[in-house]
Formats: sequence, structure tokens, C-alpha cells
Amino acid sequence: MDKGRLIGLLPRLRGRRIVIVGDVFLDEYVVGRATRLSREAPIPVLEFERRFYLPGGAANPSNNVVALGGVARQVGVVGDDEAGQQLLQKLREAGIDTTGVVTDPSRPTTTKTRIVAQGSLRFPQQLARIDHLDRQPVGEDVERALITHLETLMPQADAVLVSDYRTGVVSEAVVAAVLNVARRYERLASVDSQGNLHKFHAFDLVKCNHAEAQAVTGRTLSSEDDFQRAGKTLLEELEAQAVVITRGPEGMSLMGTGSLFQEYTHLPAANRSEVFDVTGAGDTVIAVLTLVLAAGVDLLAAARLANYAAGLVVRKLGNATATPEELTWAIENWT
Repeated sequence: MDKGRLIGLLPRLRGRRIVIVGDVFLDEYVVGRATRLSREAPIPVLEFERRFYLPGGAANPSNNVVALGGVARQVGVVGDDEAGQQLLQKLREAGIDTTGVVTDPSRPTTTKTRIVAQGSLRFPQQLARIDHLDRQPVGEDVERALITHLETLMPQADAVLVSDYRTGVVSEAVVAAVLNVARRYERLASVDSQGNLHKFHAFDLVKCNHAEAQAVTGRTLSSEDDFQRAGKTLLEELEAQAVVITRGPEGMSLMGTGSLFQEYTHLPAANRSEVFDVTGAGDTVIAVLTLVLAAGVDLLAAARLANYAAGLVVRKLGNATATPEELTWAIENWT
């Protein structure tokens, strides 16, 4: 595909409105410089340098949408706590609409704390992660509030994206409401799930990773024929319009039918030599795919742009985004 055409698609992403539904997190990074080994255990001793916070979980696709000039409207749940206030502040600072975020005093804001060592290496290294979360499904009152927000936001949206991190927000009722409102207003419905893909039957676009595709199809995926058969199986069983399987350093595979027709295609990773942190790369892929398809672009071009964007964010620490300027550079300089 002509690189000039890909670059020419980027202005079409501006102003595209995406509703993102799912489990929102606050990602905390505690960075210290490794000075010596502890006498108490075989671990490094870190001298504290800095702490910073990033939107995580379903908030990361929203951040990626905004970075590319789109409009992101978040639907999710935070606790009535300091972490929740901090996450809402981060979302608003990024330009994300938070009117669809419900505060639930009965549960904590999901927080993932990463301990990161800064040493002589070029890039900091994660040593440990501590998750503070509640995996229980949200209560009926919160569920109804989420669906109400969804109903309010969707008439002005171009697409809806579900990001299921399995911490209680993406219930069967919420999934049914997403499909119902997407069909009513004839909007694209996409999903990135870390669990049961069959829960998202009849979504237009389904994104999963290598391991998830193996688990759902019950097959070991190693050759291109394996991935092609898996893509066909997922399209048929889920009655999806398109399936994208991310494969880490091997890039991604895609296949579509109907209005998103695309014969089986494997895209090698755009960047394999400068991979420092893969955190959130899948969020970037589903965000870019959804945004580009919402702009009326074909599936192959959407996947190529998502592939470049993923190659950019793995060069950065933590949940990261790609800007139009960075994408233009990547398209011009990478194969």
C-alpha cells in the first residue's frame, strides 16, 4: 500500500467521536535508581526518583483516540477515593469526556502500581506490579447508570469500543446495551477482550491476541495456515465483520467479511528492534482500528496504521500514545 495514501488518511481521523466502554484503571509508576543489592533478600535496593500516573485499562484507548485528533467519551466506573479523583483528573487533562464515568462508593478504583528500576541501561525495567482491584460485577444501580450514559452518548458518536479487562464493568447487560444502541444508530461496534470472546457475538470488529485466539479456537497457532483457519473460525462463530489477531513481535493477522471484507493478511511488526515496554500496545491497536474504520477507511489500511502505532508506543515507558506527526515519521521511515 502506498505510504503517501496512509499519511493522507490521518487528517480524516480528526473529530471522529468514539464512545469507549470498559474497566478504567489508574496506572501508577514508582521509579527508583538501583544502587545495590539488599542484604535482606536477593533484590535490588532502589532510591526513589519519581512517581507518575497514567490512565490505564479502558482509559488507554481513549487516550490514544484523543492523541490522534479524535473525540473520546469514556463510560466506566471509579471508586469514591483519591485514586478515582486522580484518574478523572488525568482523563480531563487529556481532553477525554468523563460524563459517562460512574462513581461507585462500594468498590476501589482499580490501581496498578509498577515498581520500575532506573539503572545503567537505556530504558527503565519493571521489577514488580501490585494491583488493587475488585473483580466483582458492578451492582444493578451502577449497571443501569452505565447503560443510561451509553444511550445518551451514542447518538452523537461514530463508533463504540468495548475494552474488557474483566474487573466487573462489562456485564452481559452492558454488552447487550452496546450492541442494541450500535445497531439502532448504525454505528461500528468493536471489542478488545481478555476473556470469553463468545460474550461479544455479533460485534463488527473483534481484536484478540495470539494466546486468546488459541484458547477460543482450541488450536495451536504457529503457521500462517493456522492463523488463517483461526480467523475464519472466529468470523463464523462470532458472526463478526472482522477479526484482528495481534501476534507480538510477529505483527498481526486480519480477516474480514461483509462491509469489512479483507482476505486473510499477515502484517509483520513495523518495529522489532526498539521494543522497551509492551504495556498498552493492544489498547493502541484497538483504538486506532476503531478510529480509522469509523472514518470510513478500509480494514487493511486501518490495520497498517494500527501496526505502525503499536510500533511507536512500545518504544515508550508505560501506557503511551502515537500522534499524527509520529505516525507520519514511522510510515516514512519504517518498511
